[in-house]
Parts: sequence; C-alpha cells; structure tokens
Amino acid sequence: MNVIETLASELGLSEEQVAKTVELIDEGNTIPFIARYRKEVTGSLDDLKLRELDDRLTYLRNLEKRREEISSLIDGQGKLTPEIVSALARAKTLVELEDIYLPFRPKRKTRASVARERGLEGLAALIMEQRDAYEGDLRTLAAPYVCEEKGVDSPEAALSGASDIIAEDISTTAEYRKMLRELTYAEGSIETKAAKDEHSVYANYYDFSERLSRLRPHRVLAINRGEKEEFLRVSIVLDTELAKARLGSFVITNRKTPVLGFLTEAISDSYDRLIFPSIEREIRAELFDDASEGAIKVFSENLRNLIMAAPLKGKTVLGYDPGYAHGCKLAVVDRTGKVLTTTVIYPTEPRRQIDKSREVVLQLIRKWGIDVIAIGNGTASKESEIFVAQLLKEIPEDVKYIVVSEAGASIYSASKLAAEEFPEFDVMQRSAVS
Repeated sequence: MNVIETLASELGLSEEQVAKTVELIDEGNTIPFIARYRKEVTGSLDDLKLRELDDRLTYLRNLEKRREEISSLIDGQGKLTPEIVSALARAKTLVELEDIYLPFRPKRKTRASVARERGLEGLAALIMEQRDAYEGDLRTLAAPYVCEEKGVDSPEAALSGASDIIAEDISTTAEYRKMLRELTYAEGSIETKAAKDEHSVYANYYDFSERLSRLRPHRVLAINRGEKEEFLRVSIVLDTELAKARLGSFVITNRKTPVLGFLTEAISDSYDRLIFPSIEREIRAELFDDASEGAIKVFSENLRNLIMAAPLKGKTVLGYDPGYAHGCKLAVVDRTGKVLTTTVIYPTEPRRQIDKSREVVLQLIRKWGIDVIAIGNGTASKESEIFVAQLLKEIPEDVKYIVVSEAGASIYSASKLAAEEFPEFDVMQRSAVS
C-alpha cells in the first residue's frame, strides 16, 4: 500500500500536499505548529484537516506494520501461500488482517484442538469434501477413526470431534467472518433491557431496540455507561436463521451430499458458539471506539469555537460570577483588558441583600462606564440574570448583558498561571476576571 496515495485519495488532497505534510509530521513538528507556521508548505490546511491526516497516517502505518508482522509469523510456520499473500495485500483494515491471521494464531486448548490430537482431522476433511456418495452411512465413515487409546471410543465420538474441527475451521475463515460482520452491521440491532427494578437516568433504555445502521453515537455511549453501572443488559440481535443460511451458502458446495445434515449442524454450532459471540464483542468495541472518537471531535470543535471566539473590543466589561453562600464575584475589565477593580455582592440566597447589591453594581456602572455585563452560566446564573435584567430596565445608562460559558474559569482561577497573572487576587476574584 502506498500510504501517500491512499491519504491523498481519502482526504481529497494532492499527493504533493500530503507528502510535504507527512514530512513535517515525521520531523517532529506538532499539529498546532504546522497549522500556524507552515501554511505555505501544507497548502493552508487547517488544524482539523491536519489532525485527520495525522490520525489516518498513524492508522495506515500501523496497518502496514501489522501486515508485515502477520506475513512473517505465517511464513515462520511454513504456511505462507500466494493466496494468503494476496489476501493480506487486499486487507484494508486491522480487523481484516486479524481475521486472516486467526487460523494461524497460537491457540489455547479447545474442543477442536483436542479432536485434532485424537487424529480426527482426516475425518473432518473427508466430510468437507462433500462427495455425492460415501460408502455406508456416517457411522461407517467414522468407524476407521475409532481409537480407544486416543479417547475416541465410538463412531459417535469421532463424528462429534470432527464436527468440532469443522466448526472451528469455519469460524476462523476470514471470508466468512467478514461477510457475517457486514451482515450484522446491515441487518442487526442493539437491544437493551433493565438489569434491575430501579429508576435511573437510563430509564429510556430499559426496553430499547434500534438498528445498528441507524444507531447514534450518543446512544452508544449512554448504553455503555448504563451497562457498566449495571442498570442495563445489552445484546446485539440478528436473525439467526438468516445468518446461518447465508453462512451455509458459503460453506456448503453440494446440496445433494449425504453429509448435508451433519454439515448444517456443524455450521449452526460454529455460528452460535464461536462466530456470533466473537463478532458481537468486535462490533460493540467498534461502536464504542467510533462513538468516543466522534464525541472527542465534537468536544474539540465546541472548544475551538469557544476559545477562538472574537474578543469584545472597545468595551468595558463587568464580569459577574454568580454564586449563593459565597456571593456573586464582580470584576471590571477595561477596553485594553486591564482589571480595574473587584468586589462581591449578595443578591441571592441565603443573604438576599438586593438593595445593597443594586447600589454596588450601579456605582461600578457609573464610575467605570460599563458597556456590557457578562454573567457566568454556572450556579445561581438564572437568579443573577433576573437581578441584572431588572436593574438595567430601571437605569438610563445604555448597558447590555450577556450570559457566557464558565467552562474552565474555576480551573483557571486556582491554577499556577492565574496566580502568576493576578498574584494580588484570590481564586474568587480570578474567577470573576476570567
């Protein structure tokens, strides 16, 4: 895979643009640095596009690294064939690569591995030939593989072991797993039920079902939290008969073979016991990863819009940090950003010093020529807004007010940076300034 070509195609950029940007990243430059100071090199890519490129670059390089590792591991077992090499080259995701490697991965002891140790692999292979006719019935076919010394004491035991081998072989076939994974995404649903008879914030999910293809990321995160907190039982649901029929259409090559019934049962066992539980775990993990990534992108975009908002130029602002017991903290900042004064008023519960608080705010407005009052949207914000709105209705001065986000103000006020910037203020005053 040519990583530069792939990135250019996926992101709608020129190969030269991608190559130069990748070179900057490989030199150790950070995304903020590249976005700010290397626009002439990247073709003015913004930070969002640069992060998308960086994330995808990391994924593709990990994909290539894992492709080489798997090729080497299979080759080390002496089982690397041209077909496997071709399949590895076509794989476009880590999941597809792991599906290819699955049959060659060192396994813990399973029912199938025990059956192989007992010499039943030949019987499984004979059944999978799906001949038009065999000599005798299935018991006759299995009789030569009976060996009490190896723990196979009857034809039935031999057939059971062969079925385990066939089921495991089906479950580790990359083509089948990919098909069933895509089918589950397209036709499957997620279902949630109440895990306990107790009201909670997850009540909307106590009897909930939605197609995976329509499931929104925020629902995925809510469902996972509800399951983690043991309020919900969650499962992926797919029409079992549809899935088994689709799997059978891949595995069964001769519907006239006398072993058709046996194969059908082995396919059913493979799907119920091995394939679907694994695919369910994979899909749940993918849904969570995608939802988490989406949430991070939304958060980063919201944060970007917040911190990159244009400053209110040419205005003297009264910062109003609402509160109850500790009062509402005020700070006046002039048109250049210089802090002129700070104080505290108590118009809210428990003190409700309405008249005194009005006098203080009026003095600040008239002394410093306040243009705008910025009210924080945290605790006691509503009461503070009512107080300020009523006050401004009763005075002739043309003063506006706006409710603003307090995000980060409290953290900043107690930070080392804030202490260095405003050493003469306490945390309450710094919060009002912020």
